[in-house]
Amino acid sequence: MEAAPDTGRAPRWHNRRTVSASLAPLLPLFERERRAGRACALGVLLHTEGSTYQKRGALILIAANGDYAGLLSGGCLETDLLEHAARVIASGEAHTVQYEMGTEEDLLWGLGVGCEGSMRILLLRVGPQNDWQPLEFLATAHREDTPAAVGIVCESSRADVRCGALALPARVPAPTPAALRAPALQAALAACAEGSGGAGVHVGDSFTVFLLPLLRSPRILVLGAGPDVVPLVDFAARLGWQVTLVDHRPAYANAAHFPAAAAVLLGRPESLAATVDLRTFVGAIVMSHHLPSDRLYLRAVAESSIPYVGLLGPPARRDRLLGDLGPLTAALRPRLHAPVGLPLGGRAPESIALAIIAELHAFVHAQAEKRSAPSAVRAAGAH
Repeated sequence: MEAAPDTGRAPRWHNRRTVSASLAPLLPLFERERRAGRACALGVLLHTEGSTYQKRGALILIAANGDYAGLLSGGCLETDLLEHAARVIASGEAHTVQYEMGTEEDLLWGLGVGCEGSMRILLLRVGPQNDWQPLEFLATAHREDTPAAVGIVCESSRADVRCGALALPARVPAPTPAALRAPALQAALAACAEGSGGAGVHVGDSFTVFLLPLLRSPRILVLGAGPDVVPLVDFAARLGWQVTLVDHRPAYANAAHFPAAAAVLLGRPESLAATVDLRTFVGAIVMSHHLPSDRLYLRAVAESSIPYVGLLGPPARRDRLLGDLGPLTAALRPRLHAPVGLPLGGRAPESIALAIIAELHAFVHAQAEKRSAPSAVRAAGAH
């Protein structure tokens, strides 16, 4: 672990260039096991060096029967982790597992990963014994789409602060050591939840807390709900994105056609700003195939702060629509991707949807990297 040694100084908050894994893939298994009253093991990737499949902050949830959700490797380490997880579920004692991949020892023990890197993973029990924390808190925040972060003690020399103990926001009722309710740590949790960076560490008095923020799902607005939007929504849902569809045609704005969508709304293009809160979306895709409607949709998103705007259709159609926007064109052009999508080839709806999602995926993750890069201000404020 790269935590700074205990120096007796006030606790510090370190923001590192990492982005936590999404919680969404873990939730179906978590809900299944919680309904059955069966404890699970939550695996948190604390530290990596060299080439690894995942980076710090990635999560895996392992059930007592060996089912798991989330990946820390390409399936190479998960089988070995199941044995460690079974012991953690049975004992309730947190356990740290270290993997050195690509070494002679790796080959000897039969993993044979060959990634030339190392990973340190902390396993802790999540079940009725601890009110399903921290997943109960994170799942609620995910459902309500609110910022959240939890702290997990990953190193400690104190008897009252055990490895695996949880630091939750003060408003969450849970039995917690007093040291984990300290104002400095609570402030670090709040900064982690509200900040743009990824996982980090908080160094306390003879203990270290791994701070894990909830990665909030990108929210995508699709303007038009024709049949070619179905594969687009499906691809986005597989990534854990929340997609809202808006269409002015009742036959198209049918939630039964898009079971994976977060919302399907009937609304007029000229009333878009009243139908949805445009401030909440990272991307908007205009694809109603109706020229007057697309013109009004573009006008609305041009007046918004949505950073990515995609427009379906050929360049001639784009130029015609932009020509109708007048002065708003200047505000829209830096954000406009038209024709929308990467040039992957193919004309089927699935091919076009894949091209759009691929371009938007690259944009979303580039934005996340920019936000998580340490700045001079953050570095100075860490001491």
